[in-house]
Amino acid sequence: MKFTKNFLQRLLNLTLGLFLYALGIVITMRASIGFAPWEVFQAGIAKTIGLSIGVVSIFVGFIIIIMVKVLGEQIGFGTILNMLLIGTFMDLIIFVDVVPKFSNLFHCIIQLVAGLFTISVGSYFYIKTAFGAGPRDSLMVALARKTRIPVGICRSLIELSVTFFGWLLGGMVGIGTVISVIAIGFCIQITFKAFRFDVTAVKHESFRDTFVELLN
Repeated sequence: MKFTKNFLQRLLNLTLGLFLYALGIVITMRASIGFAPWEVFQAGIAKTIGLSIGVVSIFVGFIIIIMVKVLGEQIGFGTILNMLLIGTFMDLIIFVDVVPKFSNLFHCIIQLVAGLFTISVGSYFYIKTAFGAGPRDSLMVALARKTRIPVGICRSLIELSVTFFGWLLGGMVGIGTVISVIAIGFCIQITFKAFRFDVTAVKHESFRDTFVELLN
């Protein structure tokens, strides 16, 4: 395989992006005023079966990738690393315990929003590599294609579903959950505008495309 400078730079950006994404998730969780939808679901599973949330994140990502593949969507190199690294980084960050925890509601809300912006910056770095969308984003697109339901509605239905089942399993639902659902779109929009990044211009590679590129 030929690891070109361009490939290594993209891989570095991908890894940095996934680390920042995981860091952002942990920051929002440490705010302790309600997890974002997928974290509610994964924390509920983790609490039920006694595994770390990072391991559960990897497991859930793996199941989603299988579902996405069955639904006919392309899987990229970045999709696989997204599944593996975000959960691994989450557990590592939680283990070293570097993210503070506040008790004042105002400070907790500020921390939550800071986490959402960290997730947004991470999204910028990993999306711009064009190595493939994350498993959860791919699921949203796959369901939109198959059902012909608008992608925004598909995302809302998915997040409402995982929030509900996560809550049943003991995941933390609160004001932070509502803020996360409402604010994440604005945080991403502000971040992408600051970086002058047009996400619609990105053409993601399939896993096969990346492999062929390395062989040439």
